[in-house]
Amino acid sequence: MDRYVINGGHRLYGEVCVSGAKNAVVAILPATVLIKGRCVIENVPDIRDVKFLTNILSHMGASIERLDASTLSVDCTDVNVYDISDFEGIGDMRASYYLIGALLGRFNRARVGMPGGCDFGQRPIDQHIKGFERLGATVSVCDDVVSAEAKCLRGASIYMDKISVGATINVMLAAVRAEGQTVIENAAKEPHVVDVANFLNSMGADIRGAGTDVIKIKGVCDLTGGSYAIIPDQIEAGTYMVAAAAAGGRITVRNVIPKHLDSISAKLREAGVEIEEDDECVTVTRLGPLRSVNVKTLPYPGFPTDMQPQITTLLSVADGDSVVTESIFDFRFRYVEELRVMGAQLSVDGNVCRICGVGGLTGARIRSYDLRAGAAMLIAGLMADGRTEVEDRAYISRGYENIVDKLRSLGADITMQTVDGVY
Repeated sequence: MDRYVINGGHRLYGEVCVSGAKNAVVAILPATVLIKGRCVIENVPDIRDVKFLTNILSHMGASIERLDASTLSVDCTDVNVYDISDFEGIGDMRASYYLIGALLGRFNRARVGMPGGCDFGQRPIDQHIKGFERLGATVSVCDDVVSAEAKCLRGASIYMDKISVGATINVMLAAVRAEGQTVIENAAKEPHVVDVANFLNSMGADIRGAGTDVIKIKGVCDLTGGSYAIIPDQIEAGTYMVAAAAAGGRITVRNVIPKHLDSISAKLREAGVEIEEDDECVTVTRLGPLRSVNVKTLPYPGFPTDMQPQITTLLSVADGDSVVTESIFDFRFRYVEELRVMGAQLSVDGNVCRICGVGGLTGARIRSYDLRAGAAMLIAGLMADGRTEVEDRAYISRGYENIVDKLRSLGADITMQTVDGVY
């Protein structure tokens, strides 16, 4: 069993460089299935989800080559497999559902294991299925396998009953080579939705309106290869920003798009943290006490749900009372009990967490329940008095590249330990 060990109380100083966006790359790699030709993808993060997806693509017949530490060459010209329902671990990863849309767009059929991923409540794929069916596919779910098939995909008007990043991207993937025009209304506007659309357009697609609530896709016959650089990771950047605010000090977070961080920066400023923005970096300074604030997660450009555990952890030591409301996912406050073990005073009622700020946290043995909660536990360890051990490292490695090295470069006392057996 792997764990992180943190000796807290060290302020953070220096610079950290953000990797490519995890939420973009896990959709862009499946999107390469639609393309006959070589795609050179830059700014690819070295994370577990990327390794898993490249293994799947290789299994399907893709030719994959790592050109350097952050650049992949992916050629799916010879992919001839549409049934990957028996691929080991396919159901453990949420983003595997993007292969349904990509395979449907390429072969007019797909069989993929039901997606899993982090456990924070019901995350249905009904909007994905609705979109595929509007395009002319027949979709069924049986024995944890999603099967989709169409004689021919045809463009259609699709209204999303609920804003869904996953469904917006998945329908885009299926529609990009469909006959005619597809219109997605009430579409998600997150930066990684725009990034996937830009990637596809650079390969010959015709997608307009990404980043607004109406996306129009004119189907094309073929997509060809090319080069593309993935955007910086908004959530990784926000995590380091909150880490600096929690531990105190002054850090510069490089390779970011400051506009993508507006909602995070706004809440940190409310909490008494100084944020300076430049073209491709933000500098975060916190030397004084933290102030309480209220936060509600919302679709972009609102405060991201993937930053909710981190900001809640920060506010556990802010002066006064704060309220954090989770409006995107159910059951995303499981980690709160771990903070209580460290001395935080929090109470959860449904999707609302009420926080009474305390003077500080005390190190303890805790665990990560999911990717972002795991990052929050690291932040808790950084600002706690004494030693903190965070179990279940695998969650965190899904979405953060070299997080130990990056935090240590800022002055954190953090190591990773491998322990045999259960302790």
